[in-house]
Amino acid sequence: MAKKKNKNNAKLIVFVTVMLALTAGVFYYASKPKFVHYADFGIDIPVNYTIHGIDVSKYQSSIDWEDVRNMQIRQINIGFCFIKATEGADDVDPRFKRNWRSAKEMGIARGAYHFFNPYRAARVQAQNFISEVKLQPGDMPPVLDVEQAGTLSKDVLQQRVRDWLILVEQRYNVKPIIYTGADFYAKYLAGKFDDYPLWVAHYLAKNKPRVKRDWNFWQHNEAGHVNGITGFVDFNVFNGDSADFQQLLIK
Repeated sequence: MAKKKNKNNAKLIVFVTVMLALTAGVFYYASKPKFVHYADFGIDIPVNYTIHGIDVSKYQSSIDWEDVRNMQIRQINIGFCFIKATEGADDVDPRFKRNWRSAKEMGIARGAYHFFNPYRAARVQAQNFISEVKLQPGDMPPVLDVEQAGTLSKDVLQQRVRDWLILVEQRYNVKPIIYTGADFYAKYLAGKFDDYPLWVAHYLAKNKPRVKRDWNFWQHNEAGHVNGITGFVDFNVFNGDSADFQQLLIK
């Protein structure tokens, strides 16, 4: 009788183990980003995400923002845009003001970013950004684009980045977003800025960006096409649903 009971218990354990493995497999493949090719956008897009966006600068030249807003292919449309505002101590993107105004007029959630020069003082760079960017309710938080260390040590770079972030947070009363590449984050920033929202560039990944922390935006491709924009444009997704996205916006 004991042998029969042990046999039944063994069968039950095997059955439960198999079911758990199958359930885990189903969950993994259901949650794994699925890339679908969109000929109109010219790229593969991770369709598991519901909120898609782009980022632009002077290199996209003159943009027809109405065409950008109206482009919808199946369930994919442009829901947000990051726009370059400033660089270094005194450079202002010549397309910023027009892009900033037009994105708002078209109802596209907008965010402004500053390209960080590691050799210039953080204070003058922060002031350059602050003098050009007037954030309003419904805008995304300010963004620091940091992707160059030059010859600086990691400690010095981190201090200059932190100084910029603190000054800008004090001005707008919202924690800025950090934009960088996955490898750059791991080498220079990981462990020191993990409490800041992250927008990470990683083009070779097919599941998610390779960073060992939570992330908010993923720049997954740099060669997309959008109506109203000449040439290539970067494509991004937001890591969350519409409620999460609204929570991120400036109130």
